[in-house]
Amino acid sequence: MFLRNTWYVAASHNEIDRNLKSITILGEKIVIYRREDGLPVALEDACPHRKLPLSKGLLTGDTIECGYHGLTFDCTGTCVKAPTQDRIPPTAKVHSYPVVERWGFVWIWMGNPNRAVEKKIIHIENYDNPSWGKIATSTLTCDCNYLYLVDNLLDPFHVKWIHRTSLVSEGVDNISSKMNTFNDGLIISRWMYNQDPPPFYAPLIQFDGKCDRLQHYEARYPSIAVNKSIFTPVGTGGPDKPYQDNTFISVSYSFLTPVDENTTHYHWFQQRNSDPDSKEVNQSISDGLRKIFIEDKDVVEAVHNGMANKTTQNIDLGLDAGPLYFRRELERMINAEHDES
Repeated sequence: MFLRNTWYVAASHNEIDRNLKSITILGEKIVIYRREDGLPVALEDACPHRKLPLSKGLLTGDTIECGYHGLTFDCTGTCVKAPTQDRIPPTAKVHSYPVVERWGFVWIWMGNPNRAVEKKIIHIENYDNPSWGKIATSTLTCDCNYLYLVDNLLDPFHVKWIHRTSLVSEGVDNISSKMNTFNDGLIISRWMYNQDPPPFYAPLIQFDGKCDRLQHYEARYPSIAVNKSIFTPVGTGGPDKPYQDNTFISVSYSFLTPVDENTTHYHWFQQRNSDPDSKEVNQSISDGLRKIFIEDKDVVEAVHNGMANKTTQNIDLGLDAGPLYFRRELERMINAEHDES
């Protein structure tokens, strides 16, 4: 089951053009394209006659002509032409999904269109700040349920074992974390003091020596994660302490779009408070993040397979408190939504 009255990332903005693109979200087949004025459109990808995918048809102006018998649909999903007969069948219509372009992505509302409110799309602080650098949006397809990815993105402890050559700092595996909940989700975080910066971040930090470091792992219902890393000179880090001029901040946004129960599109975007115009830094971070996410992908896909085919009971550890809380609250939201329909 999925939460439907919410926004999901359908695709990166540069993936949608004047070609008919077929995508699947929450098990629903969707055709998505751009109108002549550039605005995105998303319709049910099935002609109501014999269910030929409209993505196999022809885009003419802003309308789609079915490739079987020419039934033609406008951007609202209304049939505006039935070439083989004089009368347009009153039931010749397809579902139209609200779509919005923001933060380099095209977002789609999978629930009741009357409840789609643009302001519910997550706000990305500093997106337009010229002093912040950012990398281009990117996507991976993961053969696992999206909630296993949420589990991973709420878990600061897995880093030592999965990301040995990129994100590990020695002596931090037993440093405790704290959980804070809020209306939209929860945060798992921990400050680590007087530590060596991990290899991935070391070239980006603009001070020498050890650091105080914050790991901020945030998840928002149903499937958005915000991972923030803060590095500041030793003695200057900690809750509520002001940032120094040379404090380095990196924020990664992960947008997990369920294709179905077993497949997820993992979209991400990253920004930082340094090197706003450096193509070299952008490429280095982009390459490094993809390597890190592929390491996560390999493990989480194996977890999905292991849990789906388990022959003995699995156990939970203390570090699972956050992910388990997230799953319970999300299940409650999904059940409430189902009861309303």
